[in-house]
Amino acid sequence: MYENIDKYIERLLTASTPDKPLWNIESIRQGKPPHWNYIDGCMITALLAVSEITGRSEYADFAESFIDYYIDDDGNIRGYSQENYNLDDINEGRVLFDLYRMTGKEKYKKAIFLLNEQLQKQPRTETGNFWHKKIYPHQVWLDGIYMAQVFATRFSDEFGSGDHSDMISQIQNVRKYMFSEAKGLMYHGFDCSRKAFWADKDTGCSQSFWLRAIGWFTVALADMIGYLEDGKDRDTLIGIFREVIDGISKYADEKTGMYYQVVDCGGREGNYLETSGSSMIAYAMMKGARLGVIDESFAKLGKKTFDGICGRYLSTSADGSLDLGGICLVAGLGPENNRRRDGTYGYYISEPIVENDAKGVAPFLLCYTEVMRMMLKR
Repeated sequence: MYENIDKYIERLLTASTPDKPLWNIESIRQGKPPHWNYIDGCMITALLAVSEITGRSEYADFAESFIDYYIDDDGNIRGYSQENYNLDDINEGRVLFDLYRMTGKEKYKKAIFLLNEQLQKQPRTETGNFWHKKIYPHQVWLDGIYMAQVFATRFSDEFGSGDHSDMISQIQNVRKYMFSEAKGLMYHGFDCSRKAFWADKDTGCSQSFWLRAIGWFTVALADMIGYLEDGKDRDTLIGIFREVIDGISKYADEKTGMYYQVVDCGGREGNYLETSGSSMIAYAMMKGARLGVIDESFAKLGKKTFDGICGRYLSTSADGSLDLGGICLVAGLGPENNRRRDGTYGYYISEPIVENDAKGVAPFLLCYTEVMRMMLKR
């Protein structure tokens, strides 16, 4: 079944241009003008990874052309506003390190420094963590670790002092305030002020365990562990990574290896096995095992999950093209004027389920690269 995945990638690229990528369903539905965003960043990250493992330079060429549309010669970024202090906007910046290494284009380096300037000014909670966005004061969202800290790791190592203490402290705080010992799972959000309408007044946490938020966190840890050299910082992340992977693994669907949209409510009416978060967990498991920081059994579980996604959601349309379904389009917490996004079970299962959105496609392709690495070892 894997032989069709390359054809699927090619279909997505053929139907996409930098200003209208097929995989950015949110922008298409909302009629947004072309802008720098984390969804495209996820997809370009995956394309560079697939290019590396397959040797297919056309994927890297597409990535370069795509990013060039958004960055001018002075390093200015189309549709980016530092004043929003949105951690999501940092995520796409991680591809700039690879493109700068590949091409030597100075504009990529300039854009890297522009994005890092945002992190230097980013508002923080009293615990020292970044606000997720300016419009979410005092709030830490689990996905924000993926959006900002992988970039921060690479910047520190390649252009900074190599000091990771701030990054490690922020992740330790996330573990301290957002991990449920009883469930072995991470909550989606934490409001340090306890004032958000969705936050528990005692703990500050949201009330449900949203799969993709946990997925973002596991991918962030796996990627950062891959970049860091041996030592205390890496060991700290490994300890948290093992705990979170062990916790989420207990909720895997026995038949498919996938995970439910609201993780601990499998079988509850309206809940469903979700593609994006399942792909993220599978990728983190396979990569973590490959790096030797979690047991090899997790590589097998990760591959089972990937195969389960292929069997359940990678389908052939009437015209013979492939589509990847079962993807939650989006989920969030608030803001105050959007009380529908209240972090309840009913909210998470109410969000649209779509096909071919990069929040599902990108981690699915990253899983594919790990499966290929496993096959090459044989």
